[in-house]
Amino acid sequence: MEKSEKSVELISPEPKTKEMSSYDCDICRKSFLQKSDLTMHKRTHRGEKPYRCDICGKSFSCSSKLSTHKRIHAGEKPYHCDICGKPYSYNSALISHRRIHTGERPYHCDICGESFSHNNTLTTHKRTYTGERPYHCDICGESFSQSSILITHKRIHTGEKPYHCDICGKSFSLNSVLTAHKRTHTGETPYPCDICGKSFSQRNHLTEHRRIHAGEKPYHCDICGKPCSNNSALTSHRRIHTGEKPYHCDICGKSFSHSNTLKGHKSMHTGEKPFHCDICGKSFSLNGDLTKHRRIHTGGKPFHCDICGKPFSGKGGLATHKRIHTGEKPYHCDICGKSFSQSIHLTIHTRIHTGEMPYHCDICGKPCSNNSALTSHRRIHTGEKPYHCDICGESFSHNNILTTHKRIHTGEKPYHCDICGKHFSHNSTLTKHKYIHTGEKPYHCEICGKSFSQNGNLVKHKYIHTKKKGKR
Repeated sequence: MEKSEKSVELISPEPKTKEMSSYDCDICRKSFLQKSDLTMHKRTHRGEKPYRCDICGKSFSCSSKLSTHKRIHAGEKPYHCDICGKPYSYNSALISHRRIHTGERPYHCDICGESFSHNNTLTTHKRTYTGERPYHCDICGESFSQSSILITHKRIHTGEKPYHCDICGKSFSLNSVLTAHKRTHTGETPYPCDICGKSFSQRNHLTEHRRIHAGEKPYHCDICGKPCSNNSALTSHRRIHTGEKPYHCDICGKSFSHSNTLKGHKSMHTGEKPFHCDICGKSFSLNGDLTKHRRIHTGGKPFHCDICGKPFSGKGGLATHKRIHTGEKPYHCDICGKSFSQSIHLTIHTRIHTGEMPYHCDICGKPCSNNSALTSHRRIHTGEKPYHCDICGESFSHNNILTTHKRIHTGEKPYHCDICGKHFSHNSTLTKHKYIHTGEKPYHCEICGKSFSQNGNLVKHKYIHTKKKGKR
């Protein structure tokens, strides 16, 4: 019995000490408990990736990463979330996913104190302070703070789109974009705002939304100084100054400064409207348009002007409204030089020069220069009056007519003559009034040539000619 116990002691593994199991990298001095881990680590310095996927050719620094990668091709997802049941192809992804449910953020920035749910997100975050961009494109030389951004960037050169939607077949260059895209089919919005309860399909949309509550606008235009709440908004804003239109329609060749504008434009060609209102059934070509439309039913106006306090249902409406206060007209016609506060007004104005009328009434065939004009025109046929006065209940076919009508109740006269100071409820009335000061008479009788400052006076004058003809 003693002999047996002794033999067990002889074959028992000797406890490892730090000295025996510590392997240090001679390049960066990082320590590892196993020699194999050090060997794999050194490949990050050498860029060595000896393990290659025999399906797509992608290379990896260690065999375990290759095994995990192959599950993408096999569709294998053996790890499941015990809260929502979502499957994953590897355990680390499941651990990361669980933090959505738990709210855990175990990684803290020692510079600003911000917390993160993933270590790699913290590493990337720190580069905003250090300015480090260690990943370089070997084609164009551009540098990036994340290897994943470099991989994505390279697909601009290669045109590769390896991720495919199994519902509609659409292809994407990023798996995360595919995941976000699939939510357009499922309607899933897993990221809720803890302040107002609004939910989003993507985490970055939630982050940007939170800045509305905080009033945070950390991105500034280096040309005019305008602050923006996110980098993409800043990039879009800069195109006002540069005139850049990087998004091109592959059907008619027309160019646009924003990708969502291109999407909306393409629906003119395809007629596709995949987003449906669950209240009234109306369909839209863009999800953003559906979100705005729903506010008609809910009455939601979450965006407020910080100058006059007026609320708006959309961010674009607020931005346009603010130009009333600032007088800003950033969109210029390169033919006649006229300026506009909205790009759509410039687009519509340009059609005066080109004669373009791309919208046609499907009832009478009348051509219109813009979609809103076509929508308004159609109401002649349908008799629709969707705009209702909440004071007297009268209905109108156009929103601007309702706005003008309400001034009867409120007594509002927002248009001022800069010569005599007189106030008017309509801009057109102010324009006519100014003819008194300028002496301008833009309405001419084609019979006798006499001119008038107002169209009504011209109409009355024409009766003189009509009566003369009658007497003859």
